[in-house]
Amino acid sequence: MRIAFLGVLVFAVCVAAKIGHIQIAEGEKWKKEAELMMFRNMPVPATRGNIYSDNGSLLATSLPFYRVAMDPTLAKNEIFSKGLDSLSLQLSRFYKDKPAKEYKEILKDARAANKQYITLNRKQINYQIKKEMSSWPIFREGRYKGGVIFEKIDVRYHPFTNLARRTIGFVNEEEKGAGLEYSFDEALGGKNGEALFQKIAGGSWKPVYNGNEIKSVDGMDIQTAIDINLQDVAETSLYEAMRSHDADEGTVVVMEVKTGRIKAISNLSADGSGDYTEKLNHAVGGLFEPGSTFKLVTMMALLEETNINLKDTINTGKGELTFYNKKVRDHEEGGYGKISIQDAFLVSSNIAMAKLVDKHFGTKPEKFVGYLDALKLSKPLGLQINGELYPKITRPKDKGWSGITLPWMAYGYGFEISPLHTLTLYNAIANEGKMIKPVFVTAITKGDKVIKEFETETLNSKICSGKTLDQLKLLLEGVVERGTAKNLKNTYYQIAGKTGTAVILNNGRYEKKYITSFVGYFPAHAPKYSAIVLIKNPKGIYQYGNSVAGPVFRAIADNIYSRDLNLHAPMEEKKITQVGVLPLVRAGRQEELAMLSNEFGVSHHNESDDEWVRAVKSDNSVSWKKIPMIQGLVPDVTGMTFRDAIYLLEKSGLKVYFNGKGRVSEQSLRPGTKISNGNKIHLKLS
Repeated sequence: MRIAFLGVLVFAVCVAAKIGHIQIAEGEKWKKEAELMMFRNMPVPATRGNIYSDNGSLLATSLPFYRVAMDPTLAKNEIFSKGLDSLSLQLSRFYKDKPAKEYKEILKDARAANKQYITLNRKQINYQIKKEMSSWPIFREGRYKGGVIFEKIDVRYHPFTNLARRTIGFVNEEEKGAGLEYSFDEALGGKNGEALFQKIAGGSWKPVYNGNEIKSVDGMDIQTAIDINLQDVAETSLYEAMRSHDADEGTVVVMEVKTGRIKAISNLSADGSGDYTEKLNHAVGGLFEPGSTFKLVTMMALLEETNINLKDTINTGKGELTFYNKKVRDHEEGGYGKISIQDAFLVSSNIAMAKLVDKHFGTKPEKFVGYLDALKLSKPLGLQINGELYPKITRPKDKGWSGITLPWMAYGYGFEISPLHTLTLYNAIANEGKMIKPVFVTAITKGDKVIKEFETETLNSKICSGKTLDQLKLLLEGVVERGTAKNLKNTYYQIAGKTGTAVILNNGRYEKKYITSFVGYFPAHAPKYSAIVLIKNPKGIYQYGNSVAGPVFRAIADNIYSRDLNLHAPMEEKKITQVGVLPLVRAGRQEELAMLSNEFGVSHHNESDDEWVRAVKSDNSVSWKKIPMIQGLVPDVTGMTFRDAIYLLEKSGLKVYFNGKGRVSEQSLRPGTKISNGNKIHLKLS
């Protein structure tokens, strides 16, 4: 019995020991798992690439900032005790959040508790302050002997503050964003690295440098087409106009005609406190009824598909016409009566456009709507920047199509497109009918190496016939010369374009609020820039495109003209008559000028055998100076007879227009500028 009891006791002890062993083993396992939970491989962010303007100015860059932490266990006792008071005083003076005594206690307690990581302050410091702190007591011993930890944090910085803010854009931690930052995030963002981090008290993580880190690959840079000076002028002009008219929203875009490069873009919205800020990119993602600026498409379709002539007349009546129980009205009270089709466009008659389209396309509306497709107005343009929306176009087979849809479309109502759609169309007129896609970014680079270059992309090589194109140009020039935008006319250069004033559609009903716009190009005879200005809901006595949006366009064009000497006509040389010198012997073929000089007894000297020369007075005689003739560049034909000038210019591939008679006194294209296909040159003869 006793033996049996001892056996049971021994068995119980063994079981208890086994259970205890199991519990100890489980505890060790939990402990190891807990320790493993304290370490984790985490990404090390790459440095984001820069965004540059067309001349290399920084639009966005990442600047290094730092958060200061410390491992107070690393410093030797002598260094720590000797520098503690001074370091605590420095920290207190800089951060101004705790007295020096409190910083001293924090550091002493952390060292005593063998804490290997404490955040001294969450305030970020820049590189200059980091350098200064690196000289403080204890910190001056460095990372491994003094324990100081400067945790790098890249902060996005915009040197020009809000300039083109919405176009430059942003990317946030939730991987959402806007503008070029978001659209080119893959190139700008680079590739994150990876390193081991240890979790410490307070939920923070500190890096553990164990030699197995994967280095990050910094992002690439992008070169934009934006001209900083022009961007500043565009934003300022738009801002002042919106403040003056107490408007709700506004946008302006300036494009280079031949390349499609966006040189300036600004989008402003009222902030509710009397000021304006860039909230949304209206130019890219905004949809608006274009109003009268769309009449260009109407005229193009009419000129291409019918036999109408601009001098044909049309009766617009007394300014009001009923279509299927809906009224079409003209701006002029009492109407325009019977006028030519050309004048109907210049005064922006809604009735004329509605009647013409109804007459010629009423039985084949799909033919008219087809022009919206051909002109790339019915789909997103496929821009480099995210945010485009699909235009809202009603088609003949759609449920919403009715008898008034086509006449209303004729003058820009009943559908919505973006401002960039309209600008791209007008730019094509300036570009001799060649429609090109707007370009925001010209290249992706890495240092001095170009990784990818973005060439100009053609959307439609010829939007209409040459004859129609010439007529459309005539119409757009006429709008500024003697039409609705004659207030934009000036004596230095010519603008071509169209005003627009559309009533705002809100929840299916038109309000007594307007979207005013002006879109066009300049100089009219040798276009270099196109631009659109759109301002929504101006308040006060000015409610139309010519008086609200037009002056913004003119201010931008004036600034460009004043800065770009290539747009200026060369100054006329003084005509000096002196005894013994024939003033009309000025420029041309040397052989003919020499013969003319001999005939009139003018002494001359042959300094070269060049064919084309200019007369230079030398005492009472004339010497011949060579006129450079370089292929692909505009020659200097001032002083030549019209016969010689037109021969040289047409030989160079230029289309020549002129007024006056006699010799060439002025030419619209500056000598030495590059010739592009289809360039026109205007000569003044006197």
